[in-house]
Formats: sequence, structure tokens, C-alpha cells
Amino acid sequence: MSQFEHARQCTFCKDILPLPPNPVIQGNGHSPLCIIGQAPGIAAHNTNTPWNDPSGDRLRLWLGTDKESFYDKNLVAILPMSFCYPGKAKGGDMPPIKACAPKWHKPLLDEAKPKLTLLIGKHAQDYYLSDKQPLTQRVKDWRQYLPNYVVLPHPSPRNNIWLKKNAWFESDVLPQLRAYIQTQIAGL
Repeated sequence: MSQFEHARQCTFCKDILPLPPNPVIQGNGHSPLCIIGQAPGIAAHNTNTPWNDPSGDRLRLWLGTDKESFYDKNLVAILPMSFCYPGKAKGGDMPPIKACAPKWHKPLLDEAKPKLTLLIGKHAQDYYLSDKQPLTQRVKDWRQYLPNYVVLPHPSPRNNIWLKKNAWFESDVLPQLRAYIQTQIAGL
């Protein structure tokens, strides 16, 4: 059994989840791009499809890819910081459950062997990056994390204010990031 198949059956956090466990991940032993985000939302949980919401629509737009390529596990591995829906909080979803990444990320990344990993949002960046920079500074300095990582803000509609205040991201940085990702990951 592959690590991805094993992880999809995980029930480690069943006692603290608001709904039955449903790890929403994607990938296999040869996914050249890995996307590490926060946690599946309720739509992803209900459909067992990662990034199946307006955040995913914006992320695919940012990457310049279509749904078919995005959901091709031979191209894209998707490993959220928390594999299951963490529940609702005031003003959004709960933060990721802290058990998944330490338990699963290393064996899954060892299996997928991605050429490039996208760290989407503060939770993923804080886990993988040793610097203590705020997200905005990380995104401005995105080249310093190459060749291993590309850092992105979370594409959630809840971040529209951040995007408006930081218009340079979509006008200046995003075209460069998209071109870089496309050159690194043929076929996306």
C-alpha cells in the first residue's frame, strides 16, 4: 500500500474532529508539484476534492492551470497541513489540526518526490520555513525560497483585503511566479 493510500485511511484525530475523518489529499509517487495549504473546507470535505471552492478557483487562476491538470495526481500532490476539515470558528474555519503534518508530510513527500512545493498561507510557511518573516514580506521576497519552495498568500476570498492592499502581488509577482512554476513543471 502506498503512503498516500495509507494516509487516506487515517483516523488519528477522529476524537477531536467535528465530522467523521475524511483525509482530503492527492498525489502519488511521481507528482512533480506539491501544494501545501491549510486544511480542507467543508466543500472539499463533502466532495472529497481538495480546493473545491472559490479559493481553489483563484489558486488555479493564479497557477494558470485548468481543473483537469490540477486534479491529475501524476502532476500535483496536495497535502494540507490538516488533512480533514477542522470545523467552523467565528469568522471562518478552525486552524489546521497540528497532528497531520508531523505524522504524514515526510513519508508522503518522500514518496511524491516533488520538484517544487508551493507553501500557501501562513500555516504552511511557518511550518516549513525557519525565518520569522510575516507572510507579506515572504511573498515580496519569494525568490529567496527557491528552488525548493514558492510562497503564496492564501487565495481565499477572505484575503481580498490583503490582495487589495498589496496590489503588487497580482500585478508584479504573480506573473513571474506563474512563469517560474510553468517552466519547472511541464504539463501543468
